[in-house]
Amino acid sequence: MDDALPTVPKKGPIKGRGSVGNPTGRYEPHVRVAVDDGWAPDEDLPPLRTTVTADATRTIIARNTSPDIGFDQSINPYRGCEHGCIYCYARPRHAYLGLSPGLDFETKLFHKPDAAKLLDAELRKPGYECKLIVIGADTDPYQPIERKYQITRQVLEVLSAHNHPAAIITKSNLVLRDLDVLSSMAERRLISVAVSVTSLDRTLARIMEPRAATPPKRLEAIKRLSAAGVPVRVMAAPMIPFLNDAELEAVLEAAKTAGAEHAAYVLLRLPLELKDLFEEWLQTHFPGKAKHVLNQLRTTRNGTLYVSEFGSRMKGTGVYAELLAQRFKKACARLGLNKQRGPGLDFASFRPPPRPGDQLDLF
Repeated sequence: MDDALPTVPKKGPIKGRGSVGNPTGRYEPHVRVAVDDGWAPDEDLPPLRTTVTADATRTIIARNTSPDIGFDQSINPYRGCEHGCIYCYARPRHAYLGLSPGLDFETKLFHKPDAAKLLDAELRKPGYECKLIVIGADTDPYQPIERKYQITRQVLEVLSAHNHPAAIITKSNLVLRDLDVLSSMAERRLISVAVSVTSLDRTLARIMEPRAATPPKRLEAIKRLSAAGVPVRVMAAPMIPFLNDAELEAVLEAAKTAGAEHAAYVLLRLPLELKDLFEEWLQTHFPGKAKHVLNQLRTTRNGTLYVSEFGSRMKGTGVYAELLAQRFKKACARLGLNKQRGPGLDFASFRPPPRPGDQLDLF
C-alpha cells in the first residue's frame, strides 16, 4: 500500500463538495485506501482547500471525431472543476494527471495561462479551417476561479477579434460578466450560449452541483443573455431517473419563459470511475432511491451502467429512454423550442486581424 493516504478518511457528505470519496485513478500503480485505525482524534478534518496550478499546455484547441457530437473543435480553459457536479463525465480525465476523479477533480484544478496566445497563433496558421469552437465541452469555463484568472474572457476576445464563431456551455451566471463581448459577437452572428439547468429544486441542485449557480441565477442568465441578443440553448442535462427526470418539462418551460430558443437533453452517462463515484454518492444522499435509480439506468444501457457506443451513449435505449425522448420532443413542440435548426452562425467572416508591423493586403 502506498504511504500517501487520501485526505478524507471518513465516508460521508463533505460540505461544499460533490464527491464523497477520493478513489485512486485508474492509471496509478498503487491503490490508496483510507482507514481509521482508532488512533486519530475523533474530530473533523480541516476543510478541503482548492489549489490551482498552471497547466503548461502547448496547444489549446482539442479535436474529436465523435459522430454523435455536433462539433469537432473545443477549448477548455481549465482542467478539473470546482462546481463539484457528481455526474460530470469529465471526472475520469483527472486520472490522466495522476489524480483522483473524486475529490481531486473538485479541489486540484489547473488553469491554462497561455490559452489566448496559443489560440491566436493557431487561428493564424495558413492551413487553419474555420469551424465551430465550443468553449467548455468538458469543464465549465465560468467556474469560480474564472473570476480571478479570466482565461475564458481572454479566449473570447481573441475569437471576437478574428470574427470566429463559437459556442459556450456553462451553468454559471458568471457568463453575464462578459456580456459586452458576447453581445458584440452576437451582433455579428458569432456566438451562442448553452446554459445547463439540471433541476429547479434548489436543495437537489445544491446536493448534485454544490458550488454551481442556483437554478434561479441560471434562469436569470438565460433571460439577460437573450435580452442582449445572444442566442441561448437550455441543456436539461443530465436527466437522472427518480431524481430529476420528472422535472424535464418544467425545466424546458422555465427556460423558454426566460428566453431560450433551443433545447437539448442528455441521459446520465457514467463512464469509467464515474460509475462507482455516483453509486457512492447515491448511497450517501439518497439511500432509499439508490437501487431504483441504478436499476432504471441499467434498463437504458443493455443491463449495465454505461455503454460507450456512439449514437446511444447520450440518450440510451429501451422503454424508459424512448419515453424520455418522446416527452422532450412533445414539450419542445408545445413550447416552440428548436423551431430553427440552430443559431445560424457566420463562418464566412473569419479573418485574423493584422498585427503591428504586418504588411497590408493590396486587395
